[in-house]
Amino acid sequence: MRSRRSVLAVPGSNPRFLEKAQTLPVDEVFLDLEDSVAPLAKEAARANIVTALREGDWSGKTRVVRVNDLTTQWTYRDVIEIVEGAGAFLDCLMLPKVQDPTEVVWLDTLLTQIEKTMGYEVGRIGIEAQIENARGLVNADAIAGSSRRLETLVFGPADFMASINMRTLVVGEQPPGYVEGDAYHYILMRLLMAARMHDLQVIDGPYLQIKDVEGFRRVAQRAAALGFDGKWVLHPSQVDAANEVFSPAQEDYDHAELILEAYEYYTTVEKRGAVMLGDEMIDEASRKMALVVAAKGRAAGLSRTKRFTP
Repeated sequence: MRSRRSVLAVPGSNPRFLEKAQTLPVDEVFLDLEDSVAPLAKEAARANIVTALREGDWSGKTRVVRVNDLTTQWTYRDVIEIVEGAGAFLDCLMLPKVQDPTEVVWLDTLLTQIEKTMGYEVGRIGIEAQIENARGLVNADAIAGSSRRLETLVFGPADFMASINMRTLVVGEQPPGYVEGDAYHYILMRLLMAARMHDLQVIDGPYLQIKDVEGFRRVAQRAAALGFDGKWVLHPSQVDAANEVFSPAQEDYDHAELILEAYEYYTTVEKRGAVMLGDEMIDEASRKMALVVAAKGRAAGLSRTKRFTP
């Protein structure tokens, strides 16, 4: 499991931003060819990204390029030029505005052809599918199961809000007049269920009020509480908050590791299936829950502070 607590968006048309991104403590960087790049700058942006991937130091980061969506004339050239030019330095491609599984199948097929041509390992480059409208959400289950390359689903809130005519201009915040509950709860849960059905990760989209770090934290906590794996960040000020919110608390991480260690001991040495850990009964269901928290803690680089003693 790749750690994707913080996913930094970087316009491919800005070499200074591409250089700065390499120094930030984010889990994933996606170099963008889509919305943040003007039409006349897209060809130059491809060359910038190939150079940045080949010559930059992206140590410890998942390297992703977001290509243009399949309704445009740029997508096929995006894929060919990026993968042929820097495929050995690339982890995933992100396909935006995915509406049905055939779009992911198209990208999978093209990637396979390029990998065979270039002598790359077939299937190594993953896919991230971004869901940004009502049709994509309705087809989320089929999209999530469309390719073995798929690693994550990504929520694109701005385009999604526009596609359903949501009455707000503040991305990520509750629309005026919606006074009870959470207007995004169904959307987030729908994506979460589709992703988990196929063992994928799921990432929340950006919070555009980049100076409002507390607002970012509040919205990120909503997604983290549901089980999302991370969130986009648009500015260095949001990075620490994302990494913190999507990492387990130290106490929770220690507790999860204790459960795993204790359960392993009691089921293998004493051959019991349900036992007590302090005042808490633990069993196979406890082990499964602890695996999730422990995996996220390890991916976040946490170290244990407690050990199990029989």
